[in-house]
Amino acid sequence: MVQTHETVTLSCDMKTSTSTRVYWLRQRQDPSPKSHPEFLPLAIWDPVKKAAFGEGVEQEKLNVSHDRTWSTLSLTRAETSDSGTYFCMIIGNPQLIFGKGTRLSVVDALPTTAQPTKKTTLKKKVCRIPKLPSQKGSSCSSLTLGLLVAGVLVLLVSLSVAIHLYFLRRRARLRFMKQFCR
Repeated sequence: MVQTHETVTLSCDMKTSTSTRVYWLRQRQDPSPKSHPEFLPLAIWDPVKKAAFGEGVEQEKLNVSHDRTWSTLSLTRAETSDSGTYFCMIIGNPQLIFGKGTRLSVVDALPTTAQPTKKTTLKKKVCRIPKLPSQKGSSCSSLTLGLLVAGVLVLLVSLSVAIHLYFLRRRARLRFMKQFCR
């Protein structure tokens, strides 16, 4: 998207072609559903004739340049009527390569950018142990306290199992030692 009266440069990669001619075409923006796509020939680059322009094309607005691997179309003083999809077409021997196209929208004024959103900081909820006679401030939910109690119980059970296994292992080791030391 460009603003009116700006210069636009479109490039066509020709690395895969040993082309002698490059055509630049424009399909008008949003053809109606009943019409077929209409391609307007804008320019042709020929190694002998250099640049030639299509019928009705304002030649002072277009510039076509070419090197070994790139063809470039420059459009100066872009107008809204220049909007459309631009294609390059490379005619080689014996192949024809048609580019994917570049969509160009020319507008009188570029859309403004949105203001950045302000980051809101959330207040942290402080978890307080409820006091029986009176409650001041927010207390933890019953779910939070229940999970906390369940976690402590799991830790206590795990600790008792670990102690029990330690003593069983120690007792088994002592029995083993008594059998061989007799």
